[in-house]
Amino acid sequence: MAAIIGIDFDNTIASYDELLFRAAVDRGLIPAGADRTKRAVRDRIRLLPGGEIEWQKLQALLYGPLMPGARQTDGVDDFIRWCRGAGITVFIVSHKTQYANYDETGTDLRTAALEWMAAQRFFDAAGLGLRPGDVFFESTREDKIARIRTLGCSHFIDDLEEVFLEPSFPANVQRILYAPAAASRDAAAAPAVVLRSWQAVRDYFAHCCA
Repeated sequence: MAAIIGIDFDNTIASYDELLFRAAVDRGLIPAGADRTKRAVRDRIRLLPGGEIEWQKLQALLYGPLMPGARQTDGVDDFIRWCRGAGITVFIVSHKTQYANYDETGTDLRTAALEWMAAQRFFDAAGLGLRPGDVFFESTREDKIARIRTLGCSHFIDDLEEVFLEPSFPANVQRILYAPAAASRDAAAAPAVVLRSWQAVRDYFAHCCA
């Protein structure tokens, strides 16, 4: 049976690391010489007084008004094109509410994501060849997992191990953790195949679905 691949969106398809770093520096939350990785920025902000709220405000900016400045993770476009050529169905399934609690602009986060994908030619026949109907936004993690099940995904790719640790995650779906910064010890502990680049993801599927 042909593979049906589900892919998470935030930090799996869309990368915010540089955008996050610049926004955090601009808001005076971290110094300009700080570590630029998302995890380092997040952890540093959360240590501040009221840091959890500041982190949520920053996320609201990234996924809303600043969304046009996000970039594709390296190689994800090549992987999706490869899937098209191999006859593999691809869906994008994201845990994304319509609005963020701390976004004063009232930006529709789902519309912002779809507009970003359109600008990146996700929906062009000569681009990545997906349809807007192949993209699903869910209000809770539980709804996201239910959607993965309903779509009949054979594999799901996510950057959050917590998704795969949910008891409701279907046992018959192969878990693939997209983890560019993962250490070897993380790979041993994760309940998933841990892959550190989209080229590695493509190589995995070329082998397992050939």
